[in-house]
Amino acid sequence: MSTLERSIIADLSLAPEGRLKIDWVQAHMPVLNTIREQFEKEQPFKGLKVTIALHLEAKTAYLAKVVKAGGAEVTITGSNPLSTQDDVCAALVEDGITVFAKYNPSAQQFKELNIKALEWKPDLIIDDGGDLATILHSEHPELGENLRGGAEETTTGIIRLKAMEKEGSLKFPMVAVNDAYCKHLFDNRYGTGQSVWDGINRTTNLMVAGKTVVVVGYGWCGKGVAMRAKGLGANVVVTEIDAIKAVEAYMDGFAVMPMIDAAKVGEFFVTVTGNRDVIRGEHYEVMKHGAIISNAGHFDVEANKLELAAMSSSVRTVRRNIEEFKLKDGRSIYLLAEGRLVNLAAGDGHPAEIMDMTFALQAVALKYVNEQYETIGNKVVNVPYELDEQVARLKLESLGFGIDKLTQEQIAYLDSWKEAE
Repeated sequence: MSTLERSIIADLSLAPEGRLKIDWVQAHMPVLNTIREQFEKEQPFKGLKVTIALHLEAKTAYLAKVVKAGGAEVTITGSNPLSTQDDVCAALVEDGITVFAKYNPSAQQFKELNIKALEWKPDLIIDDGGDLATILHSEHPELGENLRGGAEETTTGIIRLKAMEKEGSLKFPMVAVNDAYCKHLFDNRYGTGQSVWDGINRTTNLMVAGKTVVVVGYGWCGKGVAMRAKGLGANVVVTEIDAIKAVEAYMDGFAVMPMIDAAKVGEFFVTVTGNRDVIRGEHYEVMKHGAIISNAGHFDVEANKLELAAMSSSVRTVRRNIEEFKLKDGRSIYLLAEGRLVNLAAGDGHPAEIMDMTFALQAVALKYVNEQYETIGNKVVNVPYELDEQVARLKLESLGFGIDKLTQEQIAYLDSWKEAE
């Protein structure tokens, strides 16, 4: 059976446009290009089946092609109903990759497509938000009988996996790619910071300068969103539950206050916590007319949509990816991209150069777990530092930069507690 016969996509005729997108990002992903050359020679996944669940756009498509170049049979599905690009899916099918994904399926269809991608019982997975891992643990454990392990992309996914590990139910090793330095320092901060505002700006076409932006959560993603908001001229407020992060936000030059106070002054809201109901009824009650809410966390639960709808007399779409909730007192509150990831549901996600490093980490982490799964055991592990640094060095080489090396005398000095002679 051909990949087209196995796949479930929207329209194969869209492939030419999708191929142009993939070619564009490939030209701007030199680190992943180098790893692809290595994989073509080494064939680390020869004879293995790999299932990938990520935001299915061009950069993800190129990662899938790199894994395939390493000898794997690859099946891919989406990790968000609104981030799948149908033209990219079509191009992947033409390139021999089985795809189970369409833009904007129903919640039930979305789950069924994820399950379809697991039905050929993969040896390895790349997951986003723990979606595949959750299916394999709670609904279809029989589909994981061949699974050696995998790699997880996001903070949310790692939280879920560590909860499984803590209760002793995790059935295979997972590498926490999100926790690698080259992921959270660059992808979460610079990637999220730029792509969130790209999604908001192209969707709303409104001025940011002079407005008050409330960033809910000051982890690495929140730091990036706040930094870029400041760069656009916004007055930035940060809300937090962690006192240390709150002090950090203050020393970075941002106002810090509880959400109930921030709700009264905010004009743009961006949630980046990985938790639910961080914006809810009590906050909607005091928001300004015209407040705009967006989310940059994995799931669409950070702003409570049910409570917002219950407080509204009407809901309508006023522009692509903008819903207006007309409250019973006459105020309007706007929700972007149904509360889903605004940078992907209403944009193209992180810049190619950022995802070059992140997906290089995914590729080498997958190779690592395939080689070490018996030693690792059923737990969540970090990307080994040498692999993290390898990706950074490849990035430096692609930029034409060099760095210093310690001399033997310097190494000896650092290794000794005695005074230098």
